Amino acid sequence: MVRRGTSPVRYAWPPGRGWPPRLALVLLLAIAVATVWNTNNWLTERLTESTRNRAQVRLALYSGNVVSELQRASVVPLLLSRDPTLIGALGSGDFSQSSQRLISYVDEIGAASLQLLDNAGRVVAASDRAKIGANLRSSGVFVEAQRSNDTVFLISRTDAGGFTFSYARSINADRKKLGVIVVGVDLAKFEQSWAGISDAILVTDSEGQIILSTEPRWRGLTIAEALVARSAPSAIARAIQATTDWGTLPPDAYLMGEAVMRNDARIPFRGWRITSFTSYVSIRDRVNAVLALEIMGFAILLALSFYLLSRRAQLRSVVFQRETAELRQLNARLQREIAERERAEKNLEVAEQTLAQSSKLAALGEMSAAVSHELNQPLAAMKTYLAGARLLVQRRRPEEALSSFQRIDDLIERMGAITRQLKSYARKGGDAVEPMDMRACVSGALSMMEAQLKRHRVTITRSLPREPVMVMGDRIRLEQVIINLLRNALDATRNIADPQIDIILSAGETATMTVRDNGQGIEDIDQLFEPFYTTKAPGDGVGLGLAISSGIVSDLGGRLTARNARERGAVFEVQLPILEQDMEATG
Repeated sequence: MVRRGTSPVRYAWPPGRGWPPRLALVLLLAIAVATVWNTNNWLTERLTESTRNRAQVRLALYSGNVVSELQRASVVPLLLSRDPTLIGALGSGDFSQSSQRLISYVDEIGAASLQLLDNAGRVVAASDRAKIGANLRSSGVFVEAQRSNDTVFLISRTDAGGFTFSYARSINADRKKLGVIVVGVDLAKFEQSWAGISDAILVTDSEGQIILSTEPRWRGLTIAEALVARSAPSAIARAIQATTDWGTLPPDAYLMGEAVMRNDARIPFRGWRITSFTSYVSIRDRVNAVLALEIMGFAILLALSFYLLSRRAQLRSVVFQRETAELRQLNARLQREIAERERAEKNLEVAEQTLAQSSKLAALGEMSAAVSHELNQPLAAMKTYLAGARLLVQRRRPEEALSSFQRIDDLIERMGAITRQLKSYARKGGDAVEPMDMRACVSGALSMMEAQLKRHRVTITRSLPREPVMVMGDRIRLEQVIINLLRNALDATRNIADPQIDIILSAGETATMTVRDNGQGIEDIDQLFEPFYTTKAPGDGVGLGLAISSGIVSDLGGRLTARNARERGAVFEVQLPILEQDMEATG
């Protein structure tokens, strides 16, 4: 209803705009159903598997306890059959102290009972005095013990429907049988401890007969007989059972009409097995709790969706206008930022080239003193050879003088090679690349760094393959990278007593050059290749060598990595795409 004197604000869905919200609601309902269904299946599987694993762990523990009890009791007959007191009592017929001795043994070994039988099968001493005088001549435990020279194990049925477990062994003296010692094993205590959990547990012998069980009525039956299906008391109970089982996996069995999972384990004793039956009730309760939370969450989400749809009609036009204005401002801002970034990238490229050249010139300045020292040595040698040649000419020995002149010529060639290397390093490298052998780059860099390496007394280990390692690159720029790595290695080993640098060149899928030192290692690898990052003292470096080297290697299609060695020191690796022989031949 619209009041007079007011301008009503009405919203009508634009043509074709009524279906998207409805489709969204239908999709939300479909997602809710799918989520609840998948959650039920996933949680049921996970919780069932978790419950099964816990039950299997419990079975393994129970099996170990039963075996431990049996093994502990199996040793007792052997020990008591050698007891001099019991042997003497059987020989003399005086059993006045025998029962008291057996009672003391029961307290020490934890057996269920101890009985001493004479050769006629009469109980002459026992931990339970009420059994003294009983005649067990025809019992299986007496007969089997008399027949065997070893310890025998027997299971016998009681009048109450249970089972007793006994070890027996004959007592011999002078190769004569004097009697039998019978040790009762208390396995009923395990039934009492198992009764404290929700699982139903039973133990079967090698013939499948249940000998231990948390359900007394199962003793003496087989598992199939114990699990006879029992129908629900009414149709209503059957319907309730069906609804509670809808979210579970197929049950292994039904116990008293309730679905249970079955777990079996082997007891390493005479073919015995232990079985447990675990109810699905706890699994269903936990799954239903999670499903209830999910359904509640989707219900709240659905209510919020209806509320937002009602508000959407009122705010649609205002939001669209505001977003349009913001998008226009954002577009203009982005255009300005793009232009500024392009200018910054151009300036950065120029700065990087300038810094690279500056780094080379700085390295060149450091090498100048070493190179001058390297040139002084040939000059001094030439002066010596000239003096010797003058004396040889004066003494009219021209052949020996020619040998001195040849040595002078070799020294001049060496000086020319040093100056050419220095000149090529000082020249700014171009962008042209060509096939080249990385072994030559390593040798050239070592030649230029020879003086500094000698001055620092560094042990250089060089491992180069016999075959060429061909790559596409710029020799001057690669030598710059190797020199930077060698300079860093020299700085890292400056305070080491026995400095050593290893240079390894290998060819596989890539051409890999490794420079390894025995210095202090790298503290912060993440910032190692950042510009202006350095650990050197002020004045020793500005932190551009590794950044420039990484850029050079990247330009050539490779990568420069660093890591700490296992014992100590740092390892730098330069990996470049190897030049295949067929590509080299084509070029």
